[in-house]
Amino acid sequence: MITITPRVTARAARPRRLISTLLWAAQILMAAFFLFVAAPGKLIGDHQAVQEFGAIGAGQWFRYLVGIIELAGAIGLLVPGLAGLAAAWLAADMAGATITNATVLRNTTFADNVWMTLILCALFVLLAYGRRQQIKGLAAAIRRKRANRPREATAAPPATDT
Repeated sequence: MITITPRVTARAARPRRLISTLLWAAQILMAAFFLFVAAPGKLIGDHQAVQEFGAIGAGQWFRYLVGIIELAGAIGLLVPGLAGLAAAWLAADMAGATITNATVLRNTTFADNVWMTLILCALFVLLAYGRRQQIKGLAAAIRRKRANRPREATAAPPATDT
């Protein structure tokens, strides 16, 4: 059987290449911000981060957890196969930060961060949307891997002579 695949012309490929280039530029900028500004402050115990997480009231372990989440997400943004998933991961992180800034920290000096975290959340949502095919491909690969895994046989109860 012969399958016919459509040819992609250079003119049709240009917008995709431009979008991919813009996505990579945004991913690199966002990864740099989280690698060099956001995550290290939480992980090394920057005074402002310690105060902010103290005001949240969840304990300083939560600061370390958020720092690790942001560090892992930033690294994921730079890995071609994980960039979409990392963007979705960081969008969820920023959604939580936005909610926390708007509710728990509303009467503190950290309440103004709600706008920054909201903008970052929107940017990560756009990045995840732009990399949605990667996310779908990753999910399909996981499903295939699970489908090919041998299942454990359930042992039948021993037969009894009656």
